[in-house]
Amino acid sequence: MQFWDSSAIVPLCVRETLTPSVRRLIVEDPDAAVWWGTAVEIAAALARRRREGKLPPSTHATALGRLQKMAAGWITVAATSPVRDRALRLVAVHPLRAADALQLAAALIWAEETPAGRQLVTLDERLREAARREGFTVRPTAL
Repeated sequence: MQFWDSSAIVPLCVRETLTPSVRRLIVEDPDAAVWWGTAVEIAAALARRRREGKLPPSTHATALGRLQKMAAGWITVAATSPVRDRALRLVAVHPLRAADALQLAAALIWAEETPAGRQLVTLDERLREAARREGFTVRPTAL
């Protein structure tokens, strides 16, 4: 099982340059752990693309359907005080945005505070670096 950041799930919903890379990862290990807010982050990214005219309405609807189907099988780390507390530490030591700190904090909870040997899938460069520094193996290995 791998922990998935929303940035790596979006290319599973809509075709992007890195879709083949992340698709291989989900085929290798279809069990995914995510943070409680992941579906909202993905829906927001898809809606923004639709508003900007980069995603036709029919493609947007298809992408939301894919999101719903994937989300039904996720292991979800809830929005709890321990996640918030870890996120507060993470923003103090890494140059992360709030949502990325919450993602990484949830991953730490999922990994039971022992990230060595655990994989975090993300396409976000800042999150990739912070996750490496926290001890996760970051996937895909190269962007």
